[in-house]
Amino acid sequence: MPSPSQNAGRLGEDLAAEYLESRGFKVLERNYRSLRAEVDLICFLPSERYGEGGELIFVEVKARKNSTFGHPEQAVDRDKRKNLIRAARAYLYERKIEGTPCRFDVVAITGFGKQTILEHIESAFTIF
Repeated sequence: MPSPSQNAGRLGEDLAAEYLESRGFKVLERNYRSLRAEVDLICFLPSERYGEGGELIFVEVKARKNSTFGHPEQAVDRDKRKNLIRAARAYLYERKIEGTPCRFDVVAITGFGKQTILEHIESAFTIF
Protein backbone atom coordinates (compact mmCIF):
# COMPACT_ATOMS: atom_id res chain seq x y z
CA MET A 1 0.00 0.00 0.00
CA PRO A 2 1.47 3.38 -1.01
CA SER A 3 2.40 5.86 1.71
CA PRO A 4 0.75 9.31 1.89
CA SER A 5 3.88 10.89 0.39
CA GLN A 6 3.84 8.36 -2.47
CA ASN A 7 0.19 9.16 -3.11
CA ALA A 8 0.99 12.88 -3.13
CA GLY A 9 3.88 12.23 -5.50
CA ARG A 10 1.64 10.28 -7.88
CA LEU A 11 -1.01 13.01 -7.77
CA GLY A 12 1.69 15.62 -8.44
CA GLU A 13 2.98 13.66 -11.44
CA ASP A 14 -0.56 13.33 -12.78
CA LEU A 15 -1.12 17.10 -12.44
CA ALA A 16 2.24 17.86 -14.06
CA ALA A 17 1.60 15.48 -16.99
CA GLU A 18 -1.85 16.97 -17.57
CA TYR A 19 -0.44 20.51 -17.43
CA LEU A 20 2.41 19.73 -19.85
CA GLU A 21 0.15 17.90 -22.30
CA SER A 22 -2.20 20.90 -22.33
CA ARG A 23 0.79 22.96 -23.53
CA GLY A 24 1.73 20.65 -26.40
CA PHE A 25 4.17 18.30 -24.68
CA LYS A 26 3.93 14.59 -25.46
CA VAL A 27 4.62 12.42 -22.41
CA LEU A 28 6.84 9.54 -23.58
CA GLU A 29 7.68 7.90 -20.25
CA ARG A 30 6.60 8.09 -16.63
CA ASN A 31 8.88 7.05 -13.78
CA TYR A 32 11.74 5.93 -16.03
CA ARG A 33 14.34 4.02 -14.02
CA SER A 34 17.82 2.86 -14.88
CA LEU A 35 20.01 1.34 -12.18
CA ARG A 36 19.43 3.66 -9.21
CA ALA A 37 18.52 6.71 -11.29
CA GLU A 38 14.98 7.89 -11.98
CA VAL A 39 13.13 10.58 -13.94
CA ASP A 40 9.49 11.38 -13.22
CA LEU A 41 8.47 12.36 -16.76
CA ILE A 42 10.21 12.25 -20.12
CA CYS A 43 8.48 14.43 -22.67
CA PHE A 44 8.87 15.53 -26.26
CA LEU A 45 8.04 19.09 -27.28
CA PRO A 46 7.70 19.41 -31.06
CA SER A 47 9.15 22.50 -32.69
CA GLU A 48 6.65 25.12 -33.81
CA ARG A 49 8.22 24.86 -37.26
CA TYR A 50 7.39 21.54 -38.84
CA GLY A 51 10.50 19.70 -39.91
CA GLU A 52 12.77 21.17 -37.23
CA GLY A 53 12.10 18.27 -34.88
CA GLY A 54 11.75 19.22 -31.28
CA GLU A 55 13.25 18.83 -27.87
CA LEU A 56 13.44 15.99 -25.38
CA ILE A 57 12.63 17.16 -21.86
CA PHE A 58 13.43 15.35 -18.63
CA VAL A 59 11.03 16.58 -15.95
CA GLU A 60 11.39 16.31 -12.20
CA VAL A 61 8.10 16.81 -10.34
CA LYS A 62 8.17 18.02 -6.75
CA ALA A 63 4.90 18.29 -4.84
CA ARG A 64 4.31 19.55 -1.31
CA LYS A 65 1.18 20.10 0.75
CA ASN A 66 2.51 23.52 1.73
CA SER A 67 5.73 25.52 1.75
CA THR A 68 6.40 25.14 5.49
CA PHE A 69 9.65 23.30 4.78
CA GLY A 70 10.56 25.33 1.70
CA HIS A 71 9.41 25.50 -1.88
CA PRO A 72 9.26 22.19 -3.76
CA GLU A 73 11.86 23.16 -6.36
CA GLN A 74 14.42 23.66 -3.61
CA ALA A 75 14.47 19.87 -3.17
CA VAL A 76 16.13 19.51 -6.59
CA ASP A 77 19.57 19.79 -5.07
CA ARG A 78 22.97 18.81 -6.46
CA ASP A 79 22.51 15.11 -5.68
CA LYS A 80 19.05 15.04 -7.27
CA ARG A 81 20.41 16.78 -10.39
CA LYS A 82 23.22 14.21 -10.64
CA ASN A 83 20.63 11.43 -10.40
CA LEU A 84 18.51 13.02 -13.15
CA ILE A 85 21.53 13.46 -15.40
CA ARG A 86 22.52 9.81 -14.89
CA ALA A 87 19.00 8.66 -15.79
CA ALA A 88 18.89 10.96 -18.84
CA ARG A 89 22.20 9.64 -20.14
CA ALA A 90 20.98 6.06 -19.69
CA TYR A 91 17.74 6.84 -21.53
CA LEU A 92 19.56 8.46 -24.45
CA TYR A 93 22.05 5.59 -24.62
CA GLU A 94 19.42 2.83 -24.44
CA ARG A 95 17.47 4.38 -27.30
CA LYS A 96 20.61 5.20 -29.31
CA ILE A 97 19.70 8.87 -29.51
CA GLU A 98 22.73 10.48 -27.87
CA GLY A 99 23.13 14.03 -29.11
CA THR A 100 19.38 14.69 -29.17
CA PRO A 101 18.60 18.24 -28.02
CA CYS A 102 17.27 18.01 -24.49
CA ARG A 103 16.77 19.97 -21.32
CA PHE A 104 15.82 19.51 -17.67
CA ASP A 105 12.64 21.10 -16.34
CA VAL A 106 11.12 21.12 -12.87
CA VAL A 107 7.41 21.23 -12.14
CA ALA A 108 6.87 22.45 -8.58
CA ILE A 109 3.45 21.93 -7.04
CA THR A 110 2.36 23.41 -3.73
CA GLY A 111 -0.99 22.45 -2.22
CA PHE A 112 -3.73 20.30 -3.67
CA GLY A 113 -7.32 21.06 -4.64
CA LYS A 114 -8.47 24.65 -5.05
CA GLN A 115 -5.26 25.96 -3.50
CA THR A 116 -2.91 24.23 -5.96
CA ILE A 117 -0.04 26.33 -7.24
CA LEU A 118 1.87 24.78 -10.16
CA GLU A 119 5.08 26.35 -11.40
CA HIS A 120 6.86 25.07 -14.51
CA ILE A 121 10.55 25.94 -14.45
CA GLU A 122 11.96 25.45 -17.94
CA SER A 123 15.66 24.67 -18.31
CA ALA A 124 16.01 24.50 -14.53
CA PHE A 125 19.58 23.31 -15.10
CA THR A 126 21.66 22.15 -18.04
CA ILE A 127 24.53 19.77 -18.75
CA PHE A 128 24.49 19.16 -22.51
